[in-house]
Amino acid sequence: MARKVVNRKELRAQAEAAEAAEKAGGTKKKAAATKKKAETGEKKVAKPRKSRAKTVAETRKKLFWGVFNQSMKRVALYEFTQRKQAEKKAADLSKAGKSEHFVQRVKEDIEQ
Repeated sequence: MARKVVNRKELRAQAEAAEAAEKAGGTKKKAAATKKKAETGEKKVAKPRKSRAKTVAETRKKLFWGVFNQSMKRVALYEFTQRKQAEKKAADLSKAGKSEHFVQRVKEDIEQ
């Protein structure tokens, strides 16, 4: 697929015609102001943007022992100090049921 050849002379002529029309149209003051700013090196000062990020509320968490089956369904929940009871419950469920049960740490949010 062939590309269209860009004629630089035509583009330059169009740009010069646009500049001439702009100067004749009464925008000389605006063009002079922009030239003056460019010469002095002045730049526009940007206003600081307002922060859109929401502040995240800190949530407190508490650690528990959870008894889970093989499909990661929580069967029981024990306080962190009651690990022996959680392991005993997992062993009892493993003996009685078809699938194995295990104990794992669980972090849950505390409601205040």
